[in-house]
Amino acid sequence: MIGSIGNIAKIPELKRRVIFTLLMLFVYRLGVHIPVPGINTAALRDFFGKYSQTLFGVIDMFTGGAMENFSVFSLGIMPYISASIILQLLTVVVPHLERLSKEGEAGRKKITQYTRYGTVVLALIQGLGISVGLAKSEGMVYMSPTAFVLLSMITLAAGTAFIMWLGEQMTERGIGNGISLIIFAGIVARMPSALGHTVQLVQTGDIGFLVLLLLLVIMIAVIGIIVFVERGQRRIPVQYAKRVVGRRVYGGQSTHLPLKVNTAGVIPPIFASSLIIFPATIAQFLNVPILTSITSYLRPGSFLYETIFVALIIFFCYFYTAVTFNPVDVAENMKKYGGYIPGIRPGKKTAQYIDKVLTRITFGGAIYVSVVCVLPSILISRFNAPFYFGGTSLLIVVGVALDTLTQIESHMIQRHYEGFIRSGRIKGRR
Repeated sequence: MIGSIGNIAKIPELKRRVIFTLLMLFVYRLGVHIPVPGINTAALRDFFGKYSQTLFGVIDMFTGGAMENFSVFSLGIMPYISASIILQLLTVVVPHLERLSKEGEAGRKKITQYTRYGTVVLALIQGLGISVGLAKSEGMVYMSPTAFVLLSMITLAAGTAFIMWLGEQMTERGIGNGISLIIFAGIVARMPSALGHTVQLVQTGDIGFLVLLLLLVIMIAVIGIIVFVERGQRRIPVQYAKRVVGRRVYGGQSTHLPLKVNTAGVIPPIFASSLIIFPATIAQFLNVPILTSITSYLRPGSFLYETIFVALIIFFCYFYTAVTFNPVDVAENMKKYGGYIPGIRPGKKTAQYIDKVLTRITFGGAIYVSVVCVLPSILISRFNAPFYFGGTSLLIVVGVALDTLTQIESHMIQRHYEGFIRSGRIKGRR
């Protein structure tokens, strides 16, 4: 591994990309500590201490503490992710967007432009809601509520637009997916404080040494399971018939159609956690008895909360997989180029077979995501664990790290250098 990291400096292009990515992440983390003008930071910390189990806590986790500081990057990249998901869902039902998605590079640029507009609109709406809620809290702001709402709404929307630009620049000129790396940096930035808090609990005797070792073993095991499942594929064999075009013969080769076990990624737990915590967030600002009673039952760690959480994760796993992967289109493309699955007739039968296989492996992926996301609640209730050893954050951290290392390794293989994987599956020339 050390030798592979040293090879990065031997490839000028890869070295520039890595340095550029690190600089952009530094700019992002610098902006996290710049607060919005007019906010009382001391009162804000007390506010988040009370409402950490609401939607604000979820946003704060993905922004690396930006929401807790109410910085210019408080909304993070979540409006961009929400706008991207909404555009993907609308592509299925809106004919114009469906045509754009099939027009190649030009259509993709147009959809990206729509996503940017949607990001700004969502950021303005979210900034308005958060600003109004903070302005109503006593002693939270130093200026008039109307001026604070307008200033913070514009500032938060501008911060989100700047983060979106940073992510696109990292994707184009850096290494890895810029949007994913921004979320990754926000989550990783909270780990040192969590580890320091754990050490304090061990020193005070609140957590025994044996319990700490058990938690470390569980954490390593969970990371291993995430790596194993995220790389897991169900490979459907595909055979291509020979075709004669002019004097050339094409096809006659065997390949496979890879279907990921967890096709939906981390989208289901993000949507599920945001949806289930939404009533608690509304109840903090509206004195409605029904919402208050619902919030009392939907406490994190309760049986009802975890049951609904798992059900929502399973639902969004199937829903998002159905939106992003269309077996009918895959079967038609295979048939167009002379491909077929041995023993399955091309066309409709192939689509039904792919859908059947995808349904089965999606169920396994949904159960895996549910177990990883429910694990923190079990650790907190059983061992009084001070921070999450699983959950959505760990899924994102491990997944982004694997994807980034894969891109670095592909650059090394192209330049005839050894990659990070030394198992014999991928090796460069000596």
